[in-house]
Amino acid sequence: MTFAGTPVDALDEYHDEAGPVSTPSWPLYAVLFSSACIVVGLLWDISWHSTVGRDTFWTLPHLLEQLGAIVAGVSCGWLVLHTTFEATSARRAAAVRFWGFYGPLGAWVTIWGTLVMIASAPFDDWWHNAYGLDVKIVSPPHMVLALGMIAIEVGAILMALAAQNRATVAEAVHRMGWAYAIAGGILLTMVATVLTEYASRPNEMHSPLFYQVAGGAFPLFLVAFARSGRLRYPATTAAVIYMAIVLAMMWTLQLFPGQPLLAPIYRPVTHMVPPHFPLLLVVPALAVDLMARRRGRGYDWLLAGITGVAFVGLLLVVQWFTAEFLLSPAARNFFFGADQWPYFVEPGDWQYRYWNVPKDAAGHPSTTALVSGLGIAALIAVASTRIGIWWGNGMSRVMR
Repeated sequence: MTFAGTPVDALDEYHDEAGPVSTPSWPLYAVLFSSACIVVGLLWDISWHSTVGRDTFWTLPHLLEQLGAIVAGVSCGWLVLHTTFEATSARRAAAVRFWGFYGPLGAWVTIWGTLVMIASAPFDDWWHNAYGLDVKIVSPPHMVLALGMIAIEVGAILMALAAQNRATVAEAVHRMGWAYAIAGGILLTMVATVLTEYASRPNEMHSPLFYQVAGGAFPLFLVAFARSGRLRYPATTAAVIYMAIVLAMMWTLQLFPGQPLLAPIYRPVTHMVPPHFPLLLVVPALAVDLMARRRGRGYDWLLAGITGVAFVGLLLVVQWFTAEFLLSPAARNFFFGADQWPYFVEPGDWQYRYWNVPKDAAGHPSTTALVSGLGIAALIAVASTRIGIWWGNGMSRVMR
């Protein structure tokens, strides 16, 4: 079957009062490809800095990130021009108008993210030339770059979401549901990577701060995916994709040799330093999926309370004991990739200890302070969940 001379599989088709409306779906797949390139490039770039150090802007990870930005921007730019000058009036009516041009909301967000990413490149290069080696993820040029990356990934989510919500055939709904889950998993990977300094190392997983940061960030996205996705377990699928991306990068990077080129060098690094073992978000994500299905008038606040507390409780159970394993000698192997640190970090016994553990006046671990901190984490997670429910409800109605 064809539509206007084009296979239906290459079109995103739905019906409104004006009749059939269609738009090419290949820009969505291009933006998904770009999002994957960006997050893979980012993890590679962090490994490059941890292994080799800063040499020039024209490193392979940087080029992969910028390639992703360009592909996303060009494909969405074409989609805007196509919608403005070649699409039917019904298609334009279903688009968002900006400066006299028409295009899907996700395309506009993606174009903006592309411009921000490209603008961040000279800013980052100038920053390093002016201030030298930057060993932290959170810095002004990196945050500008991250903003552009996240915008492109949000653009992919909006494009997949609109296609999913417009689809009227079960097969198309399922296909776009998978596209949406993949985009969500890529965004989860980006969020987890940005939070690396606060919520990734096993040393931090006996600290209330870890659960407060995780409780503030992840329920927002997982609940939104669960509320708006059309797969049976959309949040769980996104969490599995996040884990798959990180594990693939962790196992792949360790295969390649690398050595530091910038002093000071405190560790004899011989291979690319991998990212940390991923968080087991799939466990609380499954609970989110199961609870997010419950709907009812006035039920959202109760659901937010139950889900937020459950998220922190389940994350505490899985990460508390996972941290103990990852700090043990049994995890210091290729599969788990534990105890691999950047070359510029001085070795010490601290790397096998827990950080920021609450203590009493005598300097002993304080159970009372830990419980209090976890209670704050639960409250933060409840607020994050409630925002996620509101966002997910809105995303379930996105059509443009």
